[in-house]
Amino acid sequence: MSSGPDSTPGPDDPLQRVVVVLNPNSTGDGPDNARALREELARRAPGLPVELVETQHAGHAEELAREHVARHRGVLVVSASGDGGYHEVVNGVVAAGRAGHRGGMAAVLPSGNANDHATATHQRPLAEAVAAVAGGGARPERMDLLEVDTGDGDPRVAHSYVGVGISPVAAAALNEHDLDAVKETVLVVKAFWKYRPMTIGHQGRDVAIDSLVLANIDRMAKYAQISDDSTPDDGRFEVLLIEHRGKLRLLAEFLRVVHGKHPVQSRSEPYEFVTRNPMPLQLDGEVHPVRGGVTVRVRCLPLALTTVR
Repeated sequence: MSSGPDSTPGPDDPLQRVVVVLNPNSTGDGPDNARALREELARRAPGLPVELVETQHAGHAEELAREHVARHRGVLVVSASGDGGYHEVVNGVVAAGRAGHRGGMAAVLPSGNANDHATATHQRPLAEAVAAVAGGGARPERMDLLEVDTGDGDPRVAHSYVGVGISPVAAAALNEHDLDAVKETVLVVKAFWKYRPMTIGHQGRDVAIDSLVLANIDRMAKYAQISDDSTPDDGRFEVLLIEHRGKLRLLAEFLRVVHGKHPVQSRSEPYEFVTRNPMPLQLDGEVHPVRGGVTVRVRCLPLALTTVR
């Protein structure tokens, strides 16, 4: 089992460079936000180099983040994206750290439909935060990550949540729209009507589940309140499990999640389950297919990511 990366800049590794990763073909406002960030940092921190780099294909953001952290000391890699793009950047920074390249940092410039991480961590305008760190008036912060090991020798990390079942699927649908209560309910009902339960092995028994979410943040999809008192730097994660009970019960349970009424378990020890059939595993909204018969182990990496917010 790999250990958590220590990417905290040391005394000789102040913030020296910012690299903003963006998708030039994005239908969102990532490219415009990236250019605006560069212009504002030129005013706020004129001595800080800021480079914009464009992705060319899926997974390229992860490669770029890893390469830039390996190449430079004290580099902050900013993802001008939503949660999915930031997921790639965080994994690239972590991979560089595990290869011995310390001092890498990651931050998100919210620019997508799904911005759960930025919302849940209450981040201030990024240019303000970066300028404060560059000028010595603030220090980078550290946050927990969730490590997901499926036994393939290449564990990934999630900055916000790991999910199986309907909750992350419905959350993705909710994130794509500006919602009122009626639209929210319609979207949830449509997603639930198509959903079929999955079976996992956990603690010696098979469990048919409608949803399993392991979260490092306190809310999903703007509306779903997972916990009232969790923070992304407390060394713990929250487990929300909904066993299969039928469509109407599932809908009722999910609406309880939306309103923060569903019970959750907070834990620091790893959580393991076995996939009894192939299923999609969602990490920060990014889908990773997992074979049946695989043991999935999720654990908290305390304070494993250095960030600016």
